Amino acid sequence: MLIFLLGLLTGIIGGMGIGGGTILIPGLTFLTNYNQQTLQSINLFSFIPLAIVALVVHIKNKDIVFKLSLPIISFGLIGAWLGSKLALKISSDLLRKSFGIFLLIMGIYEIIYKEKNK
Repeated sequence: MLIFLLGLLTGIIGGMGIGGGTILIPGLTFLTNYNQQTLQSINLFSFIPLAIVALVVHIKNKDIVFKLSLPIISFGLIGAWLGSKLALKISSDLLRKSFGIFLLIMGIYEIIYKEKNK
């Protein structure tokens, strides 16, 4: 039941464009015994159908700027390939800590950025 709820919450967050992995990966860390590489792979695999649904909705609402999106996608593909190669070479413990630090930095940034623009 907890996995079902985690999937539902991840879909909602992902559909909003926030990134369901910020919920799914820590959730799976607490609910399973898989290593960090496996958890991140599950996140990426589950992201594909979620992204397709969200993309269709955003295309229908004309929310996508294709001129901006295409260069981001092109270089993002290169970054994804490099990142996946790197993730396989480092320890699961280091990858988990790096992900946690990344989330912490992004959270602090969001708090500071929000305060500056009030």
